[in-house]
Amino acid sequence: MSKKTTTRKKRRVLAPSQKYEMWVALLTGQGTQREVAAKYGVDRSTVVSVCRAAKEGALAALSAHPGRPGMSLEQVELAEAKAEIERLAATVTEQAGEVGLTVLGVM
Repeated sequence: MSKKTTTRKKRRVLAPSQKYEMWVALLTGQGTQREVAAKYGVDRSTVVSVCRAAKEGALAALSAHPGRPGMSLEQVELAEAKAEIERLAATVTEQAGEVGLTVLGVM
């Protein structure tokens, strides 16, 4: 049996502080994605993923109201959907009442 050798690099795990430094370096223009990836010994796709996660986290933190935890995108969409269901239910109830009155000849 022959052994297969792989040329794949061992996955590098970055500390949160390294990810933050990576994001700040790109944000402030201290380097390109390629340069930052080379500096930390990771692939450019890792740099893109770190920046995407940092952006989402920053937006979530900034959207939070003081004294309340921020709502995730799913929670916001759920709240909007529930409000829409309540509005539609009220409309249907109102229309059903109007139809009932019309059938009875009240209107």
